[in-house]
Amino acid sequence: NAEYMGATVDIVSSKMDDLQSSEEFAFVNEEVERVVQESIEYYLKDAVYEEERVEQWINWVVERCMKGLNDLKKPFKYIVTCVIMQRNGAGVHTTTSCYWDTVSDGVLTFVWPKEKSKDGNKTMYCIVTVFGLGFSVGGH
Repeated sequence: NAEYMGATVDIVSSKMDDLQSSEEFAFVNEEVERVVQESIEYYLKDAVYEEERVEQWINWVVERCMKGLNDLKKPFKYIVTCVIMQRNGAGVHTTTSCYWDTVSDGVLTFVWPKEKSKDGNKTMYCIVTVFGLGFSVGGH
């Protein structure tokens, strides 16, 4: 009976290891979103839209996103795009389309500030898209 329970524990442990292992190599939207949001807010949270500063802000946000994504130590090649737009009532529409392996690749588009955010920036929007293209590491 104890051996059976031990075997059960081993099976459960093995399944948990497989899940942890698969997450180590997965494009996890929550992780990517955290990196993107932190990167945007680091530079733009208290900023007021100034057209002259947009190019520098975009570069800073993309570079910080790239550093944060690389710090995740996942087997991905990343592409990061950033759009900053003044909030003046004009509409903006964007879309992405990808032909890839849905198991190993991923994409996240993050619009900041969130629509329902009460304390968000009132002068600009920032839209960051991250593409993660998985590559094989050690047979995974």
